[in-house]
Amino acid sequence: MASEEASLRALESLMTEFFHNCTTNERKREIEELLNNFAQQIGAWRFCLYFLSSTRNDYVMMYSLTVFENLINKMWLGVPSQDKMEIRSCLPKLLLAQHKTLPYFIRNKLCKVIVDIGRQDWPMFYHDFFTNILQLIQSPVTTPLGLIMLKTTSEELACPREDLSVARKEELRKLLLDQVQTVLGLLTGILESIWDKHSVTAATPPPSPTSGESGDLLSSLLQSPNAAKLLNQPIPILDTESEYICSLALECLAHLFSWIPLSTSITPSLLTTIFHFARFGCDTRVRKMSSVNGSSQNSVLGQERGRLGVLAMSCINELMSKNCVPMEFEEYLLRMFQQTFYLLQKITKENNAHTVKSRLEELDESYIEKFTDFLRLFVSVHLRRIESYSQFPVVEFLALLFKYTFHQPTHEGYFSCLDIWTLFLDYLTSKIKSRLADKEAVLNRYEDALVLLLTEVLNRIQFRYNQAQLEELDDETLDDDVRSRVEQGQLQQQTEWQRYLRQSLEVVAKVMELLPTHAFSTLFPVLQDNLEVYLGLQQFVVTSGTGHRLNITAENDCRRLHCSLRDLSSLLQAVGRLAEYFIGDVFAARFNDALTVVERLVKVTLYGSQIKLYNIETAVPSVLKPDLIDVHAQSLAALQAYAHWLAQFYSEVHRQNPEQFISLVSTALEAITPLISSKVQEKLLLSACHLLVSLATTVRPVFLISIPAVQKVFNRITDTSAQRLPDKAQVLVCRALSNVLLLPWPNLPESEQQWAVRSTNHASLISALTREYRQLKSNVILPQRKVQLEDTKVIIHQTLSVLEDIVESISGESTKSRQICYQSLQESVQVSLALFPAFIHQSDVTDEMLSFFLTLFQGLRVQMGVPFTEQIIQTFLNMFTREQLAESILHEGSTGCRVVEKFLKILQVVVQEPGQVFKPFLPSVISLCMEQVYPIIAERSSPDVKAELFELLFRILHHNWRYFFKSSVLASVQRGVAEEQMENEAQFSAIMQAFGQSFLQPDIHLFKQNLFYLETLNTKQKLYHKKIFRTTMLFQFVNVLLQVLVHKSHDLLQEEIGIATYNMASVDFDGFYSAFLPEFLASCDGVDSNQKNVLARNFKMDKDLPSFTQNVHRLVNDLRYYRLCNDSLPPGTVKL
Repeated sequence: MASEEASLRALESLMTEFFHNCTTNERKREIEELLNNFAQQIGAWRFCLYFLSSTRNDYVMMYSLTVFENLINKMWLGVPSQDKMEIRSCLPKLLLAQHKTLPYFIRNKLCKVIVDIGRQDWPMFYHDFFTNILQLIQSPVTTPLGLIMLKTTSEELACPREDLSVARKEELRKLLLDQVQTVLGLLTGILESIWDKHSVTAATPPPSPTSGESGDLLSSLLQSPNAAKLLNQPIPILDTESEYICSLALECLAHLFSWIPLSTSITPSLLTTIFHFARFGCDTRVRKMSSVNGSSQNSVLGQERGRLGVLAMSCINELMSKNCVPMEFEEYLLRMFQQTFYLLQKITKENNAHTVKSRLEELDESYIEKFTDFLRLFVSVHLRRIESYSQFPVVEFLALLFKYTFHQPTHEGYFSCLDIWTLFLDYLTSKIKSRLADKEAVLNRYEDALVLLLTEVLNRIQFRYNQAQLEELDDETLDDDVRSRVEQGQLQQQTEWQRYLRQSLEVVAKVMELLPTHAFSTLFPVLQDNLEVYLGLQQFVVTSGTGHRLNITAENDCRRLHCSLRDLSSLLQAVGRLAEYFIGDVFAARFNDALTVVERLVKVTLYGSQIKLYNIETAVPSVLKPDLIDVHAQSLAALQAYAHWLAQFYSEVHRQNPEQFISLVSTALEAITPLISSKVQEKLLLSACHLLVSLATTVRPVFLISIPAVQKVFNRITDTSAQRLPDKAQVLVCRALSNVLLLPWPNLPESEQQWAVRSTNHASLISALTREYRQLKSNVILPQRKVQLEDTKVIIHQTLSVLEDIVESISGESTKSRQICYQSLQESVQVSLALFPAFIHQSDVTDEMLSFFLTLFQGLRVQMGVPFTEQIIQTFLNMFTREQLAESILHEGSTGCRVVEKFLKILQVVVQEPGQVFKPFLPSVISLCMEQVYPIIAERSSPDVKAELFELLFRILHHNWRYFFKSSVLASVQRGVAEEQMENEAQFSAIMQAFGQSFLQPDIHLFKQNLFYLETLNTKQKLYHKKIFRTTMLFQFVNVLLQVLVHKSHDLLQEEIGIATYNMASVDFDGFYSAFLPEFLASCDGVDSNQKNVLARNFKMDKDLPSFTQNVHRLVNDLRYYRLCNDSLPPGTVKL
């Protein structure tokens, strides 16, 4: 190598060139290769040591430290011990000499490199590693440096990465735990002394407007007046150095708290000190001073001091998030809560100069976030523990939380607080359910708080009280908010305004569950007020030349009307959300309230439809028209929410005087029918359709069919000349009409169901709906022109979407309903089967047809009968040739894959059918899977089709076990003597082979699903115990699972893989320990025989699940570690 001086100059110019913006990527790659080669040379570290002490170039320093890092973490085993000693003594000296002048990122990197040495060598070869850190902390000149070293040690040694053996990880944790008490003592000392030093020297401050707090409602919390006094001292003013040291100490504490167990080494004085610092975040004067003095220096200082508060709260939250609290620590916890609520009281204190909101606005946003996190942890983890302490005033706490919630400066902050209330309400609900005896006492304690909460949340969703804030909410953009309710496995998209309303209404509903009468008497009058305005609009409707016009034009009136309509819409949603609390056991008790609501809703919906507010001209059409449509739609949706209540009402009164019920339903239908028209806006049309479906499906009154309004809808839908409704609406209306005819009437015996008439009517309804579709059968044979083809596709789409929906809605109903449904559909089903071959190359049409057939198989397979079902399956099996499957999967993209997936889903339904009927199809289904579909998808990385195929294979095994394993009665009597007979062995082996292959692929979802299938087959059918599996496959599977763990390719599934490995090994522990494990280790490359022996020795012969899985993870970790060490040894190293 050239001289050190020359090398340094060369390196500096290379680095400058590398980071220069004119250097090409090609040249950068050359330089990178050069630097990598230099770093790989033995002894390169000596140059780097010289570079570090002789250069001022940041890039060169960073590079040199990277060389050291690589040497220590990857090559340390092969470094001669003399060199190690030299490195261990030189790097800390360098740090001590230069830490004041080095840029912070270089200094931190150098600290990490020294800690990496400690991680390998402490205490055996580097015995003063930790004592050096403690000395640095204790010496005033190097305190900051010592704290940085301490934090890095906590990060790197307490939860080390996997480049250490399990034994070393355990040793390091134990060594660190032995030091915890000393370290915490030191950190407490540093924070206390800085606080005390500055408290004494602080000039007497002007009497603060917040100083008269000791007599306040929460000083009762702090048992000793002394503590309250302490917390009322003015906050000291720290110089920059002290501020820096405190922030480092708090960062260390936060990291330590993340892994040390709660114990008495976390002393009361340490907790009190942390709380002192938490006050920095809620002291608005800090920020004021900085703005008064105006200099930028001071405002930076203000932010820094706010940061101390944030760091202190982080420490508190780390402790709070631990659910496991030892008995001796409970008292400390109580003290922590008392002190935090003292802070909460300080934050939410009102005085002349400030409202609470302006106070919260002045605080650092991250401090508020941390504080909210604290409150959430308190309620979710510790409330049940603390509530029983008589000296803890929960009700006063709720009063403070209330103030804190409703003065949040941001929407996000408000949402987070609503979440906390939701947690609290859930806690109360479950507490009452578990202790019904003292339900009243619990409710009385919290009643006032809950009523206040309800009133305030309701006010918050009304423009009348909260216009400024609500107008800021976006009601246009849909946002994929993960926290919004997940429906049918998909994220429900909602706007910011919808999310705000939904979260608020969830709180209202939870209070309703606890205090039904209060909640109702709070909500209903507010709804009434807004209804009056809406119902009063009729007097302002005037007839003009073009139609009806709303004669309200003054800007102020229009604005007030807009607010009132928006509020009415929200309150209607609230009333709908509460419908579930009027049914079931409480139906009779709350009958009058519910009846009042339903009567109002029926009146409002009819009013909207009669005066056609949705078509009215207004002064501000862009605002008022959507408002009027929305109110109308929401009133229909709210009424729909009471469908279950109406059904219960019907079953109570159908024998005696049903007049009131009949009038409610008839009026509702009068409100619905005028809206079922393609001229009505879709939002309103769909609301009307949904209500119609609910009346037909949930309420099912016997007289529905004879109401003129319903007959009008029948005529409209079956009249071919009428304009078709938009797709969604058409499907809903057809479902409603079909259900009116198909669903059994409640409360009536079979003899009075009038099935014959209903059956005839249903047949003619379906016949009218499928007229065009059934005519396709004769035309489709001829070759079609493009335009014709498109028309045909539209007819197929429109008809099948309606039929599929009708079948789906009936699938869970009585046999009679399904029979009638199938009779009406029979011809259309046969047409579909005839059309199928003609469209096999149009994957969009095939997709819809298979969807329809899948629904038929799921809902009506018994009604279709065996011969026809066989014909369908045979047709599909003939159509889906290998070529057709390949075309669909490989060339038609996602639609083609969907077609094949639906076909496999149909087969899943078929192979699950009990009895012998479809058993003859098994051989051809298995051969389709294994010889046609599997070869096409096995080698593709894409997950398409795979999940469905493996589910089908699983269902074949699970539901047709005896196709493979014939268990004779004799064999089951002489258990363990006769081995079960095996049939179709080749097919069974092929299926298992496919499962094994799937574990070698990167797709984690498929891996998880298939592992679950094997485990289920083992639980239900003892798969792993079967002779064929035990003798020819068992250890192949174990081998694959262990390799997956070693390669870390599916790390998220570590636990599941561990358990499956245990379940397989436990079938034959002797074979596992005596044959498999030695063979597995013998075949492992990258480790020497001595290391293999250690691995074998460490795998204890445990036979219980926890110990076994621990041994597996230890084996995997240490195997990876040894490989890493061996890769890093210099070539030619002799290992003894």
